[in-house]
Amino acid sequence: MRPSEKQKRSLPQGKSVAKSLRLRVWTPDEVILDIEHANWVNLELADGGSIGIRPGHAPLMAETLTAPVCYDDASGEHLLFLEAGILQVERTGVTVLTNGLANVEDSEERPDEEETRFDRLARALFTMLNAQPGDSVDVNAKEG
Repeated sequence: MRPSEKQKRSLPQGKSVAKSLRLRVWTPDEVILDIEHANWVNLELADGGSIGIRPGHAPLMAETLTAPVCYDDASGEHLLFLEAGILQVERTGVTVLTNGLANVEDSEERPDEEETRFDRLARALFTMLNAQPGDSVDVNAKEG
């Protein structure tokens, strides 16, 4: 599909929409993935939504969840399970900064674990609100 006249006018002079994306996944210690020609990338965002990125996408930065990153290149579709991180989108590329690869079993937290964590945090918050100045609060303490 060719860009309309209006779309052509909105592009910076001398620039055209890229036909593919450069996809990079970095950790503080290593480069996990660096692909020159991805057709699209899909990620889960911390705000509860997901995002599909194609060449020419508007620049943005967002927080990602521990979840699979799906992308397509000349050899087909791929899944890469990553820890939560930061997404940076530029017109010609996508960079994900993360702590590393995620364990597939950890990518979907079970509801009972989530509820237990919530209960523990709620108890800690309640204790902190009722604590006297100088008291210490153990957020990992089990209810007795």
